[in-house]
Amino acid sequence: MNIEDWKRQFLEHTEIERGRAVKTIENYDHYLSRFFDQMAIKEVSDITEEKVREFRLWLNRQQGVSGTMKRRTQNYYLIALRAFLKFLRKRGMDGLSPERIELAKVPERHLDLISPTELNRLLASAVGTDEKSLRDKAILELLFSTGLRVSELCSLNTDLDLSRDDFPIRGKGEKVRVVFLSDEAKTAVRAYLKARKDMDEALFVNIPPMPSKDPEKTSKRVPTRLTPRSVERMIKIYAAKAGITKKVTPHVMRHSFATDLLNNGADIRSVQQMLGHASITTTQIYTHVTDAHLREVHKKFHSRRQN
Repeated sequence: MNIEDWKRQFLEHTEIERGRAVKTIENYDHYLSRFFDQMAIKEVSDITEEKVREFRLWLNRQQGVSGTMKRRTQNYYLIALRAFLKFLRKRGMDGLSPERIELAKVPERHLDLISPTELNRLLASAVGTDEKSLRDKAILELLFSTGLRVSELCSLNTDLDLSRDDFPIRGKGEKVRVVFLSDEAKTAVRAYLKARKDMDEALFVNIPPMPSKDPEKTSKRVPTRLTPRSVERMIKIYAAKAGITKKVTPHVMRHSFATDLLNNGADIRSVQQMLGHASITTTQIYTHVTDAHLREVHKKFHSRRQN
């Protein structure tokens, strides 16, 4: 088979057997196609260390949004190629060993965080008894209570069992994990559902404009499932209302969820499971934040030797 046939089999295997998201498959296709085109790869045997080195040099000289392409972005290409080579090895194909491809070192990831005081102001910023205010309050409380990704939040339906303190969610890679509901989150969701007038199955929907005097226009007020982009815009508005000058996104609230757990004594393995991280390495980015917290505790409370 030529390289395109192998790529097709790899993408199908990644989607079906490994259960990766469609967006991941699209990205892998893009990264591999760019490597094959740039390095004139026609057969598996064409993938050599020299070709990979030349491609890395080429990537490093490509222009990104601000200057040259970031190393983290360059690594995405290498990760896709390494996964492809592992697939070929399992199929009994001789070729470049995936272990020969090392990722570029990248700067330590910086977390966008808000302080506990800012978080409390954000959670308190959605006030009112109208349907939209109650919806927004429920979204904010649910994000902080569960640590859900915004896409996971938007996928929820109204059949959520609020008599329980937890519920299962299907996350990245179709993996199911359990997330937990605080009393505040349950109260906020109940209040919102009580105010709902529509029968849409989605838990969070766009609130249509107020009814028009025109019966025809009123009949077209059909709610639609809220999108991640809509939630991002909504949180941005409430952050400004709460007087927070930092950039606040649903993912920042996920960071707050994780750091709150760690700062209050949760072990990192438990936090990994609650976040749905496949690797503990991903969760360990939060330990730098808690390390800083521990330094402050040590500085404040550790007794000085008396002379």
